[in-house]
Amino acid sequence: MAKRTAPRGGKRPASRAPQKKPASAPTPPVGPLRLGAVPGATPGKWIDTWQERHRDSPLELVPIAAADQRRALVDGEVDAAIIRLPIQAEGLSVIPLYDELPVVVMSTDSHLTAAEDLELEDLAGEVLITALDDVLGVEVPESVVPRFAAPPTTGDAIETVATGVGIVIVPMSLARAHHRKDVEFRVLRDWRSSSVGLAWPTASTTPAIEAFIGIVRGRTANSSRG
Repeated sequence: MAKRTAPRGGKRPASRAPQKKPASAPTPPVGPLRLGAVPGATPGKWIDTWQERHRDSPLELVPIAAADQRRALVDGEVDAAIIRLPIQAEGLSVIPLYDELPVVVMSTDSHLTAAEDLELEDLAGEVLITALDDVLGVEVPESVVPRFAAPPTTGDAIETVATGVGIVIVPMSLARAHHRKDVEFRVLRDWRSSSVGLAWPTASTTPAIEAFIGIVRGRTANSSRG
């Protein structure tokens, strides 16, 4: 059997030192992003995630009225928006996000507070106040039309209700946003829910918008689509 000979010079070849992997390049900014939000929208958790993942890309939250949401998107006032559905979708991309229950807001002295929830027939004879920025369009059979002009905002309507005059029907998030110690609300069981969505101009889909879409859809930071 042949003997293995050492390399010339009696030394074994030196082992190569492990090569260092090149440092990964920092993720380039994807923003900034101007995000519109209608009253009652709750994008806080998505904004927190954005700030964790895209620290170098500012996100500006821009309050918009529900009646003005399409114009704000089409005119470029915002890049994307949390909106109330339905919306005229021509030229827009829309993702439904969640549904909200409608609620009846009444004064704490109202007899309606005795119920755990309500139906339309329970509201017969009540003064139904509908603000100019109403988003539900609820029709209550045998309700009473107010003898005063419609309040300009939901907040104004709830302030009127607090005095003991009438009721107002709004999505639950708006009742919570305008919470007062002198009003209560109950779920209205037999009216359609209010849907909330994310919308943006289809022709202006940017990396920032795609990154935010990934967040609202629950994609992880390691997802190839953001």
